[in-house]
Amino acid sequence: MIESELFGYAEGAFTGAKKGGNPGKFELADGGTLFLDEISEMPLEFQAILLLVLQERSITRIGGKKLIPIDVKMDYG
Repeated sequence: MIESELFGYAEGAFTGAKKGGNPGKFELADGGTLFLDEISEMPLEFQAILLLVLQERSITRIGGKKLIPIDVKMDYG
């Protein structure tokens, strides 16, 4: 669930997905700052995904194929 909130999802990614998909917090924060709290409490697999996002500066929506470039400063608590 947290992944769809942060990365968004493509149309048809899962049952109940909105037509046209939905942008995630990273897309919505493009050009701004995204504050993430308690990253150390997240599963290690998800921490690795966040690190990759920081390195690559792009995301892929859940169920999507297109890389979406992002320009987001992340602040951690």
